[in-house]
Parts: sequence; structure tokens; C-alpha cells
Amino acid sequence: MSNHRPGWVFYTSLLLLLAFVGAGVAWPAPFAAYSDQALEFTTQHFGWLYLFVTSGFLLFCLGVAFSDYGHIRLGADGEMPEFSFLTWLGMIFSAGMGVGLVFWGVAEPMSHYLQPPLDSAQGGTPAAARLAMQYSLFHWGFHQWANFAVVGLAIAYVRFRHQRAGLISEAFRNSIGDRVDGFAGHGINILAVVSTVFGVATTLGLGVIQINSGLVSVADTAFGTEQQLMILGGVSVVFLLCSLAPLESGVRYVSDANMILAGLLLVFVFFAGPTDFITAAMTTAIGDYFANVMGMSLVMTPYTGDDWVERWTIFYWAWGLSWAPFVGSFIARISRGRTIREFVVGVIGTPVLLSTFWFATFGGSALYFELFEGAGVGQAVADEVSAGLFAMLSLLPGSEWLGILVLVLITLFVITSANSATFVLGMFTSKGVLTPPRWSRLTWGTVQVLVAGVLLLSGGLGALQTVSILAAFPFMILMLFMAVALLRSLRDEKRQSELHEAIQRERLQRMLDNWYSQDDEVKEEERSRE
Repeated sequence: MSNHRPGWVFYTSLLLLLAFVGAGVAWPAPFAAYSDQALEFTTQHFGWLYLFVTSGFLLFCLGVAFSDYGHIRLGADGEMPEFSFLTWLGMIFSAGMGVGLVFWGVAEPMSHYLQPPLDSAQGGTPAAARLAMQYSLFHWGFHQWANFAVVGLAIAYVRFRHQRAGLISEAFRNSIGDRVDGFAGHGINILAVVSTVFGVATTLGLGVIQINSGLVSVADTAFGTEQQLMILGGVSVVFLLCSLAPLESGVRYVSDANMILAGLLLVFVFFAGPTDFITAAMTTAIGDYFANVMGMSLVMTPYTGDDWVERWTIFYWAWGLSWAPFVGSFIARISRGRTIREFVVGVIGTPVLLSTFWFATFGGSALYFELFEGAGVGQAVADEVSAGLFAMLSLLPGSEWLGILVLVLITLFVITSANSATFVLGMFTSKGVLTPPRWSRLTWGTVQVLVAGVLLLSGGLGALQTVSILAAFPFMILMLFMAVALLRSLRDEKRQSELHEAIQRERLQRMLDNWYSQDDEVKEEERSRE
């Protein structure tokens, strides 16, 4: 039971986050102003670093996966995976970016269509539509999932390969030794907890805003902060109750329901919408993505002073980085028994395929209706970003039922993300136990709700974007050292394996030499007798 007692990481993280909540409630206007100033400073001086680091993580993951390290199993040699492949992918996708895909699936392509990236086309034109799909795939492509893969791989490796605690700090033991058990390790884990809470609170806020937009469309309710706080309260009751259930029966079955509903919705929109346009737009966008991925990865605007990169690309990378300790640790928790190569391909490759199909179907349908039928989806997004999805669905048959289905889907995605986060935060603050105590899960679930509520009060979508970028910066620096530590651990294991093989070969050679020597002695003795 001693392992379940709260310690420095729990109390310090809780104190910092409650201080944040208190400041946001007591002084909302100054709080928002200082946050904006901090955001401007960070993006102006360090925006380039977000771009380089995220691109570097992608190259790192691919390099490790397809090197000699790729065959190493995240567990004992020959150990079988804990979950089936499809269930594993469903849990990754639901806990990873389910809410974000639903929120931005129509909103981002339409936003870029109205105001093209970097002023590289005229808004409302076919060229703008093509750029819109290209950048949507880029922002939800390989870079985003590489952030999760770095943390997930490091945690899964030390947890299941070396049987250590499931903590972020344990990934650094090979670099800083036993200091991970002291203040250095506590600081690393506190940073992971704070970053996780802010990242998940951002997603909770996005989900609540989207649910509010759906209720406006389906039930003609009002749209505003008061309604969003009420929705947040209702959703929080559900996911806090779900968090009391074991991982296998809580997150697993809700994520399976997510995938079934998302799949049904995706297939319906694909065939009920402009199918030929969707497939053509997807093919073109994939080609544009791969043809321009390097330029998009490292582009900034020093000559014009435009803030488009900060508002979109850097926000997405920062959001992914702030989510990395949560999603990475959760993916690590469910990835026991998989090889490094299988892990990287599954975490980076498969979700990107699903994201591509999602954006092509929903974003492509919205662009078709806007380009060829003047349906007004763009105006809906201009008025309220979260309303774009429901405006597009209203143009399809059975729109009233589609709206209800989407509301259920968003709610389940929010519950899955928040529920998964309570497990991970409980692990971080309970010395890495795989099944943290219920009181810990309830505590962190409540804290997530409070932080999301403060962000909604402080400025809605803008506040959510701001805190994501700010919270991600220190953990991004930590992830750089984490990648180095993981590479060093893999290199040491390979050297030990090669040394072990060399010793075995030497022993075998000695045995053979002894056998041949004895055989020669026997033959010589037989000759002497003859």
C-alpha cells in the first residue's frame, strides 16, 4: 500500500494546478492578458524550435524503427501482445486525436479555404481548396503522431523491457542514474503531470465547444460560456464514474464503441456525399503532402511578419507535445509485447491513414458543397469555427439523425480522452503503478475539469490554443533528452547482446575445439594399438 500513498509529485503538481485555477477564477482578465504576452514571446523567439524538434522526432522514430533496433520487443523475448491489433489501434486512435478530428475535420479545411496558408492563393478559389486539404493532412499527419511515439516508446521500453516503473523519469535512468529517484526525477514527473493536464484540458474544452455547437444545431439551444460550463459538468460526471472502472472494461469498451460509431459515420458520409470528389481530393492531397512535406515542416514568415504559422502549425505541434506525456504513456501502457518496429508503424502509420480518410471525407465534402453548390459552410465556420461540421451534415440525407450520432460520438471521444488521462496521471503520481488507486483517478479527473473550465472562462478557443503552446515548451526540451536517453539505452542493449553472442560463439568454438582434440587423441591411440 505504500506505493499508493501520495508523494512530492502528487502534492506539488496539484498545488501548481490549483494555483492556476485560482488565478484564472480570481483575475480572468489579467490572467488572459499575461497568457497572451507569454504566448507572443514564446512564438516570436522559439517558434522555429517547435518546427525543428517535431520534424526531428519524426526522423528519429523512423530511424529507430527501421534500424537493427526495430526487432527489439517491448517486453520479454517472445512475449505476445496484451491486446489484439484492432483493439490496440482503436484505443490509440480514441485516446489520441478523436476529439480533434471531429472538431477540425470540416473546420480546418474550410478555414484554409477562406484564408489560405501564407497568402499563397486567393481565398475561395480552387487553388485555395487544394491548399486547404494539403495543409490539413500535414497538420494531422506523421509529425503529430511522432510526438506521441517518442514518449510512448521510451516508457514502454523501460517499463516492459527492463521492468521499471511506468514513469517519465525512468526513461532517464540510463543517463542520470539514481538521481531519477530524487529531486531531478520528481521535477521531470511534475512537468509531465502539468503538461498532461493542460493538454487534456485543451481537448476537453474543444469537445465541449463542439457539443455546444451540435446542441445549437440539433436542439436549437444557446451558444456561450454558460452553456459550455454546464456541458462540461455533465460530461465530467460520466467520465469520472467511468474512471472508477478497470482499464480493460472502461476505456477499452468505450474506445471500441467510438471506433464503431466513427466508422459508421465515416462510411455513410463517404457514400452519401460527393464520393468521386472525395477520392479525387484525397489522392491529390496525399500527392501534395508528400511533395511538399519538407517545405511545410520548416517554413516561417520572417519577411512578411505573418502569424499564420504560429496560429496553425506551431499550435498543432505544441498541442501534440503537450499531449505527448499522456498519449505516449497511455500507448505504452497498452503496447506490451509489440516490437519497436510494430509500435512505430502502428502509432505513426495507421492513425495517419485514418486521419487522411477522415479529412478527405468530411473536409472534402464541405469543400465540394462550398465550391459547386454555394452551400454556406464557409460562412458557418467564419461565424463559429465549431459549427462547420453540423453545417456540412445538414446538407446530407438524414441530417437530424446524423447530428445526434455526432453528438454521441464527440461525447464518447471526450469521455475516452479524459478517462485515459486519469489513468495516466494516476500512474505518474502513484510511482508508476499500472492500476492507480481510485482516489487518485478521481482527483486528477476533477483537476482536468477545473482547468478546462478556467480556460473556457478565460477566452474559449483562443485560451485553449494559448495554454497548449505555453505548456508544451518545457516538455519539448525534456523530450529531446528523452530521445537521446532512449537511443543510448538501445545502443547499450545491442552492445550487450553482441557481447553475449560473442561469448556464446567463443564457448561453442572451445567446445568444438575440445571435441576435435579429444577425437584426434582417440584416433591417435587407435593407430598406436594397431
